[in-house]
Amino acid sequence: MSGGYQPKGRISSIVHNIEESIIAVLLGLMTLVTFTNVVMRYGFNSQLIWGLEVVLILFAWLVLFGISYGFKVVSHLGVDAMLNLTGKSTRRGLGILATLACILYGVLLLKGAWDYWAPFAGLDATSGRWFPTGFEDSRDQGWYETEQVPIPFAQTWLENTFNMGEAYEKLPRLVPYAILPFAMALMLFRLVQNLIRILRGEIDTIIVSHEAEDAVEEAGASLSKET
Repeated sequence: MSGGYQPKGRISSIVHNIEESIIAVLLGLMTLVTFTNVVMRYGFNSQLIWGLEVVLILFAWLVLFGISYGFKVVSHLGVDAMLNLTGKSTRRGLGILATLACILYGVLLLKGAWDYWAPFAGLDATSGRWFPTGFEDSRDQGWYETEQVPIPFAQTWLENTFNMGEAYEKLPRLVPYAILPFAMALMLFRLVQNLIRILRGEIDTIIVSHEAEDAVEEAGASLSKET
């Protein structure tokens, strides 16, 4: 019994739909910007000078946000050759150990993500080499900007809040980089949720492994019948 996710309750369903909508919007925006740039380049000998950088940012957001979503719906691929040789109780125990290891790694990633992003927002990074032991003064990097991306909204607020009132010419890096601590915190939250699900007996592993291969084979068989 592994894999699969069914939202339970109205709030859970709403959150699930919001997450899937965010992923769809990111994909749609990437496609739209790329398509527009291609049309402008080959049809009008012009381009969106900020197009490539925006697509790179959106792709990074998609990947980082998708990590936590993959843990939530148990869709990350993994090797289960050894797991398939064990009994149900052993498989469940190994699933708990694997999830605890991922949680520990997630804590390290969250610390690193915060320490990287915080200076761009004028905040302090954490102290401690491995785990946060407090906060220490960090060099304010709130004035760092992206290369070409314009500021779509809230420019005055961004300038007053993060740049001591001085004008930004381009979007400050703190905005696209904010996905780092957010995505790592969300991933850690989903891992803790999975640990609880394993302890409750709802799932016994956090990888989809062979089920993905089975799903591909079923889809292929379905297409073959249709053609």
